[in-house]
Amino acid sequence: MNQKTLRIIFFSYLIVVLVGATILMLPFSHIGKLTFIDALFTSTSATCVTGLIVKVTPEDFTFFGQFILVLLMQVGGVGYMSIVTLFFLMMRKNLNIHEKNMAKDSLNYSSNLDIQSFLKKVFVFTLILEFIGIIILTFRFYADMSFSKALWQGIFHTIAAFNNAGSSMFRDNLVGYQHDFTVLMTVGLLVILGGLGYLVLVELHYKFSKQKFMLSAHTKITLWGTLILIVSGMLVFLSIEWDNNGLFAKLSLYQKLLNSFFLSVNFRTSGFNSLDLSNLSDASLFCSTLYMMVGGGAGSTAGGIKITTIAVLIIATIHTMKLSNQAPYAFKRTITAEIINRSSAIILVASFITILATVVLVETQRTPFMKTLFEVVSAFCTVGVSVGNGDVLSFSDRFNTFGKSIIIALMLIGRMGIFAFGFLLIGKQKNKHIQYPEGRILL
Repeated sequence: MNQKTLRIIFFSYLIVVLVGATILMLPFSHIGKLTFIDALFTSTSATCVTGLIVKVTPEDFTFFGQFILVLLMQVGGVGYMSIVTLFFLMMRKNLNIHEKNMAKDSLNYSSNLDIQSFLKKVFVFTLILEFIGIIILTFRFYADMSFSKALWQGIFHTIAAFNNAGSSMFRDNLVGYQHDFTVLMTVGLLVILGGLGYLVLVELHYKFSKQKFMLSAHTKITLWGTLILIVSGMLVFLSIEWDNNGLFAKLSLYQKLLNSFFLSVNFRTSGFNSLDLSNLSDASLFCSTLYMMVGGGAGSTAGGIKITTIAVLIIATIHTMKLSNQAPYAFKRTITAEIINRSSAIILVASFITILATVVLVETQRTPFMKTLFEVVSAFCTVGVSVGNGDVLSFSDRFNTFGKSIIIALMLIGRMGIFAFGFLLIGKQKNKHIQYPEGRILL
């Protein structure tokens, strides 16, 4: 990781966002009035695969505008630099060291596997999984609408789901399909697969095709962490909202389980919702912010602090509390002090940014603290769920230009990655051959 590479990646995202906003401002891209700040917000949300909206996608954008949003979600999910790198590979151009490092940083890739082979697998897996999702959703939607509309709905929702964007072509998101197993399970599984991370998907492929292949500690932590978070999220939301008339109370047991699963999946990584989230209790809103902060797997289309970051700190904390003389480890693999320090830094910086942004927005926008915190974390962790503006738009629609600008900045920082963005700002300290004596500090 170096500043030059990260600078190129960051400004590439900025260029994509600005180009996207400019195209959305064109008369044939939108319907009715569209201010530049709303176009910029929409473009950022799509590129950063967040899903927060200040315009109703099926009503305020033409087919061309919707197509641009799909492209932005795909580019944002896979990564602009990864797509450029693949283009060079298709042109039979061998990558130099700098280009390989750029592709690795874009995907947060640190494995010893060849990056060129890895990139090809990433795009093959993306195409296969999205093709399957499009087929399933298209035929399901075909029962409710014409084939051409069903196909477009299938394409839009599949790309939004796999890239963890959470945008929907339905005015009420997926509330109209809260009883539909096919739609909720297909979208939920696509969100999970996209949120695991490309390295995990590639390693699982190797594992199933070559039985002697050993999964890395990263993949094992991500898989177990995802399972634990989904199940625990279901139990938390069911226990808190079981008798809530606006959410679960009127649903059957089967429907409660289905929707709590969908809620648990999307609260960590994507902005789809099958329930009216404005009816969530403060307890659920607070628990939701914790799940959103965790997010998905490293190097995935999901945002958040990442599962492995939290897992590393929990493991290190347990070892510290035990006063163990052994280095922290997971799945018989030692966790280095560098990884532990990096995890601590990420969590500390993320907490500081979310608290600061929330306080600023509460004071400048005069909005309720809990709902504002929920929106801030959703934007920063590129999740996209929202309690709403009283209608179908995100809570961010209540903010003025300054407030929306803060949300835009949070989405960009969250998509870039907390550690990467911090490193981009601060830079790397020069190596010093000085060792200071230990200081006695009481804790």
